[in-house]
Amino acid sequence: MNIIWISLTVLGCTALLAAVLLYVIAQKFKVEEDPRIDLVQEVLPGANCGGCGFAGCRALAEACCKADTLDGLLCPVGGQETMKKVGDILGLAPAASDPMVAVVRCNGTCEARPRTSRYDGTQSCRVVNALYVGETGCAFGCLGCGDCVKACQFGAININPQTGLPEVDEEKCTSCGACVKACPRHIIELRKKGPKSRRIWVDCVNKDKGAVARKNCLNACIGCGKCQKECQFEAITVENNVAYIDFNKCRMCRKCVSACPTGAIHELNFPPKPAPKPVEAAPKAEAPKQESQKAEAVTKVESNVEPAKKEEPKQ
Repeated sequence: MNIIWISLTVLGCTALLAAVLLYVIAQKFKVEEDPRIDLVQEVLPGANCGGCGFAGCRALAEACCKADTLDGLLCPVGGQETMKKVGDILGLAPAASDPMVAVVRCNGTCEARPRTSRYDGTQSCRVVNALYVGETGCAFGCLGCGDCVKACQFGAININPQTGLPEVDEEKCTSCGACVKACPRHIIELRKKGPKSRRIWVDCVNKDKGAVARKNCLNACIGCGKCQKECQFEAITVENNVAYIDFNKCRMCRKCVSACPTGAIHELNFPPKPAPKPVEAAPKAEAPKQESQKAEAVTKVESNVEPAKKEEPKQ
C-alpha cells in the first residue's frame, strides 16, 4: 500500500514540476501578437480562397497589420469596401483598385471545333491535358471537364451543355482567381470589369498559324493583325500568332470587333450599334423645272392672244 502512495506522490510531483517548467518556458518565449490582427480578420469575408496571394484571411490580416501601406494588399472577395474597413482599423488609406472579373478566353464551341476523338477516363482537365491534346484538334482550347467549376467556391462558373464551354456569372464572381489557377491551359483570365460591365477581349489563345488554327476551330484568331492596325490606342498586340487586348489601354471604341474576319474578338454588355442612316437622294436641278414653268407660261400667253385680222385690199 505504501508503494502505491509513494508512486502516486512521485508522479504528482513530476507532473507539477513539468507544468511549472512549461509555464516558465511559455512565458519566456512568448510571442506578442498584434491585437489588431483579430479585428482585421473579423471584417474579412473568411473565404480563405487565396485570391489575395496569402494562405488565408488570417495571413492577409497579419500582412496588413505589418505593412506601412495597403498598396498591393487587396481582398478580391470583399473588394474595396472591405479594404476600407481594414484601413479604418489600421489608420491607413486603402489603395484604389478597379473591380475584376474572370473571363474565359475560348470560343471553341461544339459546332466550331470538330471532334477528332473521344476521351473515356477521369473527368479532369489536368489529366486530359497531361495525356494528349483533347477531343478536338485544338491543343490550346478549353477541355470542358470542369476543373474551374470545382475550384470556384461561389458557384460563379457553370459549363454550358450546348457549347461545352464554361460561362462566368459576373454577379457571383469575386475575382478570387481560383479558376485561373485550376485551368491547365490558362484560358481563364482576370480582367477589369469595365464601366457598366462592358468588356472587349480576344476570345482565343490558339498559337498555331492561321491556317492550322482556322482548320481546328472556325472561331479561332488567325493572327492577321487587322485589329492591331485598326486600334488607335496601341491596345492590341499580336504575338505567337494570336492577338491580345490590353484592358488598361483599351478605350472600347469597338473598331477591332468589326475588323476581325473570324469574329474572335468578343464584346459584352454593349448597346447595339445604330443602323446606318439611309443615303438621301441628291436634289434635282431646278433649271429644268424652271424651264418647264416658263414653257407653260408661254403656252398660256399664246393661247390668250387673239389671232391678227387680215387687212382687206382697198378697191
